[in-house]
Amino acid sequence: MRIDNSPARGMRDLLPADVAVRDHVLESIVAVYRRFGYQRIETPALEDINRLQSGEGADNEKLVYQVLRRGLPAEVPAGTFLRDLVDLGLRYDLTVPLTRFYGNNQASLPTPFRSLQIGPVWRAERPQKGRYRQFYQCDIDMIGEASVLAEAELIEATSEALAAIGLTGTTIRLSDRRFWSALAADSGVPAEDQAAFFITLDKLDKIGWDGVRSELVELGLSADQVAGVQEKIQGLEGLPADKLAGALSDAVPGLAASVIEDLVTTGSCLDRLAALRELNWVFDPTLVRGLGYYTGQVFEIVKPGVSFSLAGGGRYDKLIGKSLGRDVPACGFSLGFERIVDLLARRPSREAVAVLVEPDVPVADALEAARELRVAAGAGRVVETVRRSGKFAAQLKRLEAAGFTGFVLVRMEDGAVVRGELRALGGAAQG
Repeated sequence: MRIDNSPARGMRDLLPADVAVRDHVLESIVAVYRRFGYQRIETPALEDINRLQSGEGADNEKLVYQVLRRGLPAEVPAGTFLRDLVDLGLRYDLTVPLTRFYGNNQASLPTPFRSLQIGPVWRAERPQKGRYRQFYQCDIDMIGEASVLAEAELIEATSEALAAIGLTGTTIRLSDRRFWSALAADSGVPAEDQAAFFITLDKLDKIGWDGVRSELVELGLSADQVAGVQEKIQGLEGLPADKLAGALSDAVPGLAASVIEDLVTTGSCLDRLAALRELNWVFDPTLVRGLGYYTGQVFEIVKPGVSFSLAGGGRYDKLIGKSLGRDVPACGFSLGFERIVDLLARRPSREAVAVLVEPDVPVADALEAARELRVAAGAGRVVETVRRSGKFAAQLKRLEAAGFTGFVLVRMEDGAVVRGELRALGGAAQG
C-alpha cells in the first residue's frame, strides 16, 4: 500500500527557497534586536499542561496539543477524565514558557533582562490560508523594568527590525488595558462582565460598531450605556501626545493620572523618534488585545492595505508572579513571523556559484576547485560542486532557477584539469 507523503494537516514542508527567505528575515531581525541588547534564549517545546491552561491564554488554551502521560496502559478504565491522562502540552506561544524560564533562572539573569526568543509553537487551529498548526514566533521581552522605558524601547526596536526587512510605511497603534478597565467601570459595566466587555470590543475591526452594539446589549448594557462607550472611544481616536492627557481625563474620569502620564510619555518618545526617521503612531482606543494577562499598555504595528497586524504585544506585570509569589514587571512584543514572510513573498539575493564539473574530473580536483573559490571569495559567497549532466544550456537554466548567480566549468584537457573563468548566469551566459 502506498503511503501518503503529505505533511500533517495544517503543517508544511519548506523548500530550500522558502527557507532562504525565512533565514534572511530572521537574520535581519536578530541583527537589529542584538544591537538593542536582547539575548537569545531557548525553552522546551513541551510545558506542564496546568501552566498552559492556567486561564490567562484566552482562546489559545482551547487549542493546546495535549500529550498523554508516559506508561499508560493500552486501555484505561471507563469514566477516566482526559485531564487524568495528560501531563504535558505543546507550547502555543513563547510568553508562557518565558515566564517559567525566568522563574527557574532568575538568579543567573541581569535586571532588566532583555530576552529574544525564536521558535516553533503549535495550535490546533482550523487550517486555512495563512493560518497553520505549526508556525514560528519571534518575541522580544524586557523583564524587571517597571517604567515605560520598556514599552518605548520595544516599539522602537521592533519598528526598526521591520524596516530592516523592507516593511516601511507602518503605523504603531497604542492603547492601555487600564484605560479599558476605567472605561468599563465609568460606563457601569459590572466587574464580572468586564472580561466579556473587552472581548466584544476587541472584535470591532471585524464586526463594526453595529455588531459590537448588538453584543453589548446582549451582555446587559443599556442602549444609553453603549452609546456613551461609542462616543468616548470615537472622541479619543487619533489624538496626538500633547492633547492626549486632557482628552483622557475628560472622557474617563476614573482613569488614574499615572496611567495617563505613562501613555503621554510613550507617545512623546515615539514623537521624538519620528523626528529622526519615518515612524507613524496613533493612540487607538479601539485596541484591546485579547489575551487576559495584559495589565498595562498594549500595542500593535499595522500596514495600510494589510488586513492583519505585523506585530503585537504589551505589558504583563502579573504573569510571572503567579509562579514566583511576587510580581515582576514585564513587557513584550511579538512579530507575526509567518505572516511577514508570506507578505514579503520574495527570494533574498544570494551570491552562489556552481563549480560545474565534467564526469571525468577526479573528485579530489573537483573539491579543490570549489575550496579555492571559497577561500578567494570569502564568507559572503556560496560555492557548490555540481556534476555536469544533460544539455549544457538546460543545466545552466536549472542552476539559475535554483538560485545560482554564476558558474565555473571544470574539465579535463589532454590529461590536465582545466578550470574556466567565473561566468554570470543569465541570458548572456547562455548565448
